[in-house]
Amino acid sequence: MRTLLIGIDSGTQSTKVLVVDARNGRVVSSAAQAYELLPNLPPGAKEQHPVTWRDAAAKAILQALKLAKAKSSEVKAIGVSGQQHGFVPLDKNGEVIRPAKLWCDTSTAAECDEITDRLGGIKAAIRSVGNAVLPGFTASKILWLKKHEPKNYRRLATVLLPHDYLNCWLTGRAVMEYGDASGTALLDVRRRQWSDAAVNAIDPDLFDKLPPLISSDQPAGCLQSSTARSLGLSTDVVVSAGGGDNMMGAIGTGNTRPGVITASFGTSGTIYACSESPVVDPKGEIAAFCDSTNRWLPLLCTMNVTVATEMIRREFNWTHARFDAAVAKAQPGAEGLLLLPYLEGERTPNVPAGTGTLLGVTPKTFTAEHFARSAMEGVTLGMNYGLRRLAGMGVKPTQIRATGGGAKSKVWRQIMADVFNAEVVTLKVGEGAAYGAALQALWCWRHQAGETISIADITDQFVRLNRAETARPNSKNVVIYQQLQALQDETSLALRRVFMKHRQLLLR
Repeated sequence: MRTLLIGIDSGTQSTKVLVVDARNGRVVSSAAQAYELLPNLPPGAKEQHPVTWRDAAAKAILQALKLAKAKSSEVKAIGVSGQQHGFVPLDKNGEVIRPAKLWCDTSTAAECDEITDRLGGIKAAIRSVGNAVLPGFTASKILWLKKHEPKNYRRLATVLLPHDYLNCWLTGRAVMEYGDASGTALLDVRRRQWSDAAVNAIDPDLFDKLPPLISSDQPAGCLQSSTARSLGLSTDVVVSAGGGDNMMGAIGTGNTRPGVITASFGTSGTIYACSESPVVDPKGEIAAFCDSTNRWLPLLCTMNVTVATEMIRREFNWTHARFDAAVAKAQPGAEGLLLLPYLEGERTPNVPAGTGTLLGVTPKTFTAEHFARSAMEGVTLGMNYGLRRLAGMGVKPTQIRATGGGAKSKVWRQIMADVFNAEVVTLKVGEGAAYGAALQALWCWRHQAGETISIADITDQFVRLNRAETARPNSKNVVIYQQLQALQDETSLALRRVFMKHRQLLLR
């Protein structure tokens, strides 16, 4: 009889589920359910109802189990990866009070400033929690609820993150693990404890609303009877601590030892590395997160990656293959057409009022091919801004493991290698977050069985590179992109006041 694991990745656009064989790490089956953001919200607001994630996860689990022809007794453990930072407010009965404000919501910039001021400025904030208080993080969303929806805030009994909400649905327990908790801007990442200063800056009573913290190798619990019945599974199934999508992506790409760097090219873009000690950026641009293996995960995040490329692809009604062909037709550097890809604000660098801006539009560059290439190059240069910041802090890549939708494109992998000036490889299992969730579940299940094993031992055994898709930097292109990088950085700085004036105009 097989021993099966379920890995769930609940994202902004869809929930993906993998069924994985615990003996060899092979993906037995997969399924997915797509959904949308809530429509017609004010500028900068991005929300979803958590019930959407729960229902999508249930449907995808049932589909994947059916495809795997899995018996109830074969499934031993479940792990959940979730989009980071989203604020799920529950009342005293465990019911969702209002839709969750998401990681990409930039409507709380004023609350970020307010919390930062109460902490004594950005340097004091970094001393308190290890991170700057940014609009993407959860803390400002809680203060936003208190200020803008006081009736809802008075009902607030429990603060959860998206993956915690799914764990609660699975187990009936409300807990939070260190990795995802570090993305709230309420956790002191050095001590792995809630920061008194950060919590008090919002509300001293908030301490009673924060769930217990658990370490990454602990279970969130076992399947509660109601959920087990709905999924056709046993209540003996262990649910691991889980984590944020980046933390699970690190596990799923084998980024469980210092020296490996992962780059995720999805709706957002993230680059992160494993560290044995906290890596705190004095400027607050690099997130000093904990990971979901009881270590740390210095991370940069950009908000606009496949958002930009998909916007171009859909506008021209292209397939992905046709889009890639258009990009390949234009020369590296798109003959000077440069995209500043802040379509919905930006997090690294912190430009919440930013919008997309094209520099270098001329009759020569006003073609579909140039627009396509500038989109792909612009978002990659945006990610490289943070990668160079990481390198300045001692985290230097020789190889980058690419994951997410963008990693499937051969032409994009070459652009990555040229922009990053490093070898770019992909993984045999492309769904890094869902696979990481399954491997963390295996780690937790084996610990519960009394084994002593490290997560690195498990990823060394199961995570495999797809060597046929390796891209290496072209020295000529590296020079072109270094010049474009300097130009994008300079343009970003020059336009930040303009962005603020533009935002004020839109809000009149």
